[in-house]
Amino acid sequence: MKFAKYSFLVAGIYGLIVLLPQYFLESKVGTDSPPAITHPEFFYGFVGVGIAFQIVFLIISTDPAKFRLMILPSIVEKFSFAIAATVLLLGGRLAVQMFAAAMIDVLLGVLFIVSWFKLAETDDAPTVSESVN
Repeated sequence: MKFAKYSFLVAGIYGLIVLLPQYFLESKVGTDSPPAITHPEFFYGFVGVGIAFQIVFLIISTDPAKFRLMILPSIVEKFSFAIAATVLLLGGRLAVQMFAAAMIDVLLGVLFIVSWFKLAETDDAPTVSESVN
């Protein structure tokens, strides 16, 4: 259970450190990776959803067995970015540095998968029927 707790705690803290500054970097992103952002609502929407999921990770870290079912969408969150980054890199549309950053999500996603299975082995992991009731 400690493995899962710390995996999600690290993921949540890391994600907040990476995402919160984005609220102040819209123009820098446009300068460093032209063209400029033409639809800021998508940029800020992405950042907001990303931050919301970091909070989910922090909540999961408080009681991974209780929130085990939330690990499934958390795995999707981690691998969706990594898969998109891989496709963009292969298409020549993503810098290698950004791809390397996306691979951190792969590592965290693998830790989430390991957590899912480790929690299934514990006696205190809720079953699907217990979670629905």
